[in-house]
Amino acid sequence: MKRIANSLLGFLPVVLLSSFAAAAPIEPLPFKAPAKLPDAAEALSPSAIHIDGWLGARLLVNEKNRLLAVDTEPLLAGFRQKPGTHPWIGEHVGKWLHAATLAWAYTGDAALREKLDRVAAELIQAQEPDGYLGTYVPEKRFGLFQGADWDVWSHKYNLIGLLTYHQFTGNEAALKACRKIGDLLIATFPARKSILSAGTHVGMAATSVLEPVVVLHRLTGDPRYLDFALYLVKSWDEPNGPKIIEALMTAKQVNKTANAKAYEMLSNLVGLCELARATGDRKFLEPVLNAWQDIVDKRLYLTGSASQGEHFRADFELPNQTSAHVAETCVTTTWIQLNLQLLRLTGEARFANELEKTIYNHLAAAQHPRGDDWCYFTALEGKKPYDKGINCCHSSGPRGLALAPQAAYLRAGDTLLVSTFETSRATLDLGGQTVTVDQQSEFPRRGNSQITLRLPTSAKFGVKVRVPAWAAPLRLQVNGQTVQAANENGWALLPAREWKDGDRITLSFSLGAMVIAGQHGNEGRSALQWGPFVLAYDEAQNRGLASASAIGLADVAKPPFVLKTASPLTFEAKVRSRRSREVTPAVLVPFADAGADGGSYRVWLRAPGAEFAQTDSVLADGEESRSRQGNQSGSINDGDAETFVVTFNAQPASEDWFAVTLNAPATIRRVVFAHGKTFHDGGWFNAGSGKPRVEIRGKQGGPWQRVGELAGYPATTAVDNGKLKPGQKFELKLPQPASAVAVRVIGQPAGGDNPKQAFSSCAELEAFAE
Repeated sequence: MKRIANSLLGFLPVVLLSSFAAAAPIEPLPFKAPAKLPDAAEALSPSAIHIDGWLGARLLVNEKNRLLAVDTEPLLAGFRQKPGTHPWIGEHVGKWLHAATLAWAYTGDAALREKLDRVAAELIQAQEPDGYLGTYVPEKRFGLFQGADWDVWSHKYNLIGLLTYHQFTGNEAALKACRKIGDLLIATFPARKSILSAGTHVGMAATSVLEPVVVLHRLTGDPRYLDFALYLVKSWDEPNGPKIIEALMTAKQVNKTANAKAYEMLSNLVGLCELARATGDRKFLEPVLNAWQDIVDKRLYLTGSASQGEHFRADFELPNQTSAHVAETCVTTTWIQLNLQLLRLTGEARFANELEKTIYNHLAAAQHPRGDDWCYFTALEGKKPYDKGINCCHSSGPRGLALAPQAAYLRAGDTLLVSTFETSRATLDLGGQTVTVDQQSEFPRRGNSQITLRLPTSAKFGVKVRVPAWAAPLRLQVNGQTVQAANENGWALLPAREWKDGDRITLSFSLGAMVIAGQHGNEGRSALQWGPFVLAYDEAQNRGLASASAIGLADVAKPPFVLKTASPLTFEAKVRSRRSREVTPAVLVPFADAGADGGSYRVWLRAPGAEFAQTDSVLADGEESRSRQGNQSGSINDGDAETFVVTFNAQPASEDWFAVTLNAPATIRRVVFAHGKTFHDGGWFNAGSGKPRVEIRGKQGGPWQRVGELAGYPATTAVDNGKLKPGQKFELKLPQPASAVAVRVIGQPAGGDNPKQAFSSCAELEAFAE
């Protein structure tokens, strides 16, 4: 097997277990310009690794049900008939080529290769003589005659996709097309204008072309492309530029760098890693490490992703709810790219640990378990918004999974790095011999694994096994004999020794129930973890129990929960509900699997011993909803009138409603609505056009029936909106008891400064039997 040196992180192989097997190793082409900062940990060829088990199944459906099945015609349409239907429609085909090439390089799937060849050929055919390969009409290209756009950004992804395709297939037309793109960029920037003016988000969208431009230099050996890459970095310091390096070397905070746009910033940092590798200049690496540390320390979710509303926010500002637009999948994927880069450049286990956290949790949580769909945002509570549309995250997510297995096995000189506990295998050159590593594991059921080494003759090499915090202490045996392995920066080290065919390394590691205490915004809550898996309470698995928002962990003896089934992976914990307070068993599942059927789920649950707010409301255990998600993170059935929600989304609406739905009917006689908060531009109901109405449902999915109105609600206007106080309550007494599974208050939203953006608010919605 050929040794692979200095392979590009983003263009590396996918490691999937599938029903396909490549007839021969598929090796990426070598670089003409060698790395001046060699990788401390080398990645392997895609055909050298297979992963089975839980992760292997997710990787397989990513290829079979997404990459092979996706309709690429809409992705190519904008190149054939300009302009495209969307400013960044041009990014999608390059992203698909990137992910699909990596998947094919692993599986050798003939059908996927055929599709790759066709799509690549059709994309190349759309290239114009001057090298332009975008979806804009001539008068709007590269922002030359108007403001910033996404044209350079889309060319970036065409470069990434076509360079990956060239590297694994040897297709020269793809490389030629990339050279023409590179030449056009050089001829345009800065000769005709600064590249900053051709990209949104303080120019970061355009300058993120840095990554593939450096790779183009290394594949061709052409120094002009390296010079252009250095120009891109220099442009950051132009007036009104993002000052990426300067900010990360001084403030060292990503939320205070440029406009804090997470996806674009991380993309530029990935490019800096490639530039450090190509030039050997470590000054490009230091700001990346500063950014990484800031994200891990202050902006990373327990589940391994970052960003709210696509931006890095203030220290420890990590809201859980869907309205916060948590963890854009493009951010999750680019965070994976960055950690892969840093793992390769440094060989340090801390980057592999973050990869594991992200891959098993937030990335997999954004993917539907079927593999055919993705979420744009993936909150830690609520419902997962899977959809079938073409958007950036639907194209990025499959790339993240295609890249994910690269951290499974690596090589550091003549040392094998083992960074997975899944059943898997790898083939690589060590000590002058071709060695096959066969790992048979009981993970994620139990913490036992055995690695068998297969080699034609004996060879001398070392072995390192990653020891994440959840797996410690790790115990090793070699051929049945216990050995004491030194801990080397998160790796258990077996120094170089002579290995022979059939030698066995047995791993015993911790794998059990962990309780994570919430901090900052999650104080008073707990999350549960099993190995690398963060768990969630999924309502679909707990029919008849309270809604996710009304569940807390019971005070129980160790262990706090137990493994219930291994396939699918489920767990059982003791919980209590807000209203009944009775301790009952509940099913938990990995966050990655939660909400797959469209139901609600929650990661952070009320901690053992933490009291619920006292309430006799029959709606206390119900699931809340509203007509528009809004931008506040409160709740309307938590018994706390100081937390509230709104329906604001900057769009007009003729009606708004707030509702709570129960699992089973309850008898109600009285409904109480508590006002949320009044803002200058809205937040109340326009009672002047009719009092807010109270409606109930008698059965699940049944029609809403009006039972009255909030007669005491004032006819408040923008001028005198001070009549409404935060938490002010309005009550409806029913003439006779009614049976209901859902209650809602509905009315016309009111606006202040901008009536076209009217919205309403609610602090609590309660119902009582008396």
